[in-house]
Amino acid sequence: MKPVIIRYCFSFADGYQEVFDLHIDAQRIELIGDDPDSLPLWTELDFHKCPNCLLTKRTHTHCPLAVHLVKIVNRFDGLLSYDSVRIDVYTEERVISQDTTVQRGIGSLMGLIMATSGCPHTAFFKPMARFHLPLASTEETVYRATSMYLLAQYFLKKKRRIADLELQGLKQIYRDIQVVNTSIVERLRRATGTDSSLNAIILLDIYSKALPLAIEESLKAIRYLFAPFFKKKEKGGRQSAKQRGTSQHLSSSSIFLIENSRE
Repeated sequence: MKPVIIRYCFSFADGYQEVFDLHIDAQRIELIGDDPDSLPLWTELDFHKCPNCLLTKRTHTHCPLAVHLVKIVNRFDGLLSYDSVRIDVYTEERVISQDTTVQRGIGSLMGLIMATSGCPHTAFFKPMARFHLPLASTEETVYRATSMYLLAQYFLKKKRRIADLELQGLKQIYRDIQVVNTSIVERLRRATGTDSSLNAIILLDIYSKALPLAIEESLKAIRYLFAPFFKKKEKGGRQSAKQRGTSQHLSSSSIFLIENSRE
């Protein structure tokens, strides 16, 4: 399978640009060919190592996530969080553009890198990385993360394993991510003299805190989107079990056709 290539282009008012081409192995969903020429001290595994880290120095001398952040830190060192920038993100399917701040752009790029870095705690987000949505809002992130997790439960069920429909496992994933974010901030304090990269991680951490809270609220903020699934048939009385199954099948097929017609 050919690599998945995603390009982030940062364009500043003075004409200066920074371009990042991320090559992602299509099977493993991990970054390839992205190692820096030299590794600074702050990338070593034991430097502000995450308390919940699952790696050891015997197999990993350096933190895989920190290693993949080196180029971002080096190239954005000197920029401020709220500097204005135009971001164009190129994938095979589309181009997404937005005028925003440096920290928001870096945060989006970092989120993709974290998921594909090889860190065991961020590996759960590989499906979202494969179908990357740049510059996603909090609501979009909540929708995508919960949808991803529930689809994983479907596959687990197919393997005759217990499916977690209460999203307890997703809460734990995000609790672990909060620990990772805290440790990465400590690494970046050593790595950079400006706040753009630090604040990008803090922005990601805000998202990681928001999702467990959304789950606690039973995802009420986006429940309204699914109102059609809760409506009873208005005419003809109650449906038989067979009729309900047919109706649900047709409804699902219709949604599939509608979604694909938008491509």
